[in-house]
Amino acid sequence: MGLAVLVLPCVLASMDMSVMFVALPSLTADLKPSSSELLWIMDAYGFLLAGLLITMGTLGDRIGRRRVLLAGAAAFGIASVLAAYSTSPGTLIAARALLGIAGSTLAPSTLSLIRNMFHDAKQRATAVGVWTAGFAGGAVLGPIIGGLLLERFWWGSVFLINVPVMVLLLVLGPLLLPEYRDPRPGRFDLLGAALSILAVLGVIYGIKLMAEDGFEWSSLAYVAAGLAMGAVFLHRQRVAANPMIDLALFRTRRFNVPLLIDALATFGLVGFSLFNWQFMQLVLGMGPLESALWALPTFLVMPLGIALATATAPHIGKPKVIAAGLLMAAAGYAMLTLIQADSGVVYLVSGLTIVATGIGGVAAVVTDLILSAAPPKRAGMASAMAETSAEFGGALGIAILGSIGTAVYRSELAAKAPDALTPKELEAARDTLGGAVDTAATLPEGTAEALRNVAFDAFAREMRIAAVVSVVLMAGAAILVVTLLRTGHARPESAAEHRDLDPTATSS
Repeated sequence: MGLAVLVLPCVLASMDMSVMFVALPSLTADLKPSSSELLWIMDAYGFLLAGLLITMGTLGDRIGRRRVLLAGAAAFGIASVLAAYSTSPGTLIAARALLGIAGSTLAPSTLSLIRNMFHDAKQRATAVGVWTAGFAGGAVLGPIIGGLLLERFWWGSVFLINVPVMVLLLVLGPLLLPEYRDPRPGRFDLLGAALSILAVLGVIYGIKLMAEDGFEWSSLAYVAAGLAMGAVFLHRQRVAANPMIDLALFRTRRFNVPLLIDALATFGLVGFSLFNWQFMQLVLGMGPLESALWALPTFLVMPLGIALATATAPHIGKPKVIAAGLLMAAAGYAMLTLIQADSGVVYLVSGLTIVATGIGGVAAVVTDLILSAAPPKRAGMASAMAETSAEFGGALGIAILGSIGTAVYRSELAAKAPDALTPKELEAARDTLGGAVDTAATLPEGTAEALRNVAFDAFAREMRIAAVVSVVLMAGAAILVVTLLRTGHARPESAAEHRDLDPTATSS
């Protein structure tokens, strides 16, 4: 029961990142935001969540992980109501920002509580697998549930579904979840927290700008400023009496290699999702709900990959299981290197299903490795680092694969677009695939058909190149794992480590 209580808020936090895609058209028609406001409605949640993960994870280590989780749940519920009944773009942006702040408490608190509730390695691996499936499933279920709600209710209903679950968490949490905290935490480093937030936000925002506008000076400046803040943050952690993160952990392969693999796996999975949704909706002409339903198999196979990985790891070792999962994902991406504009949805979903099966097992095992490498009193920090590495991986995936794909698409359109297009029509078609589809709708049938064919073929080529990059990354990550992680067995936890927790804590 305690594990179910921990998984529920993670499902919702993940859903809130994806549900906006289906709610966007109706809320845009109602609130009429500007293009800038629309971007912040979409991004405020993810930015604040990513920026505060380290701070919230460390705060949970110090004042109590259950306390931080319940406070975040209450704030998440309040922010959901505020978002649902927003009457202006500014109010909705503020509500989404508050949702991001509250959401940043959920992942590190729940994952660190799993670290302390399940001392047996096999039980913990299974619990982490269930948690991983819940987090991944929320991203897939978001558009499906959102689409169903929007067929009957207004756009605010996609936020109100959070409220009863958070109320349930507030009721059951104190009854089923034990409290854990570091009994000797020292003073909380406010300056260090501010530096970590600025570092993450600067880099993430700069990467986002790269995905939208390419490698402009403004985007590079944000990344550079974020990296500079990160360097100051790390220096402070080396000299501070009570550092937020344990830098000694980053010098061990059992911690830093899984963090890198987590980022690389998310790089491909999130980065390629930029293409598969557009392929289904624009190339194949599906609606949001239909495309979300076709994406459902990728969620349904993830528990299979997780179960196989957690069951096999004790027998052959975690590095071999991770490498096998990465190679399976590489095989799925290899299948997608052959995709064509007329390949159809079954071919696309088949490749993505193979990828999801492999990545599901990888995510569960590397997360367990990251948690196992950290002492229990630092579980919040380790959980936050795992989530932060995944956020960076996803952001880089969108930026790099998106930039490569955009360059390929624009080059193809410029070379093969119908001669009948005016310069303005050609520019709109070259900008995005959506722009090409919209432009085609205004043209005579023959020219429109020719433009759509060129655009769809160009986008398919864009996907093939992104798939090739993903194959190389997954294969390279597999080599890193078998080379740098010699053993899959985490060090045994000593009785002293368990006593290092709050003496009043109980486990379940």
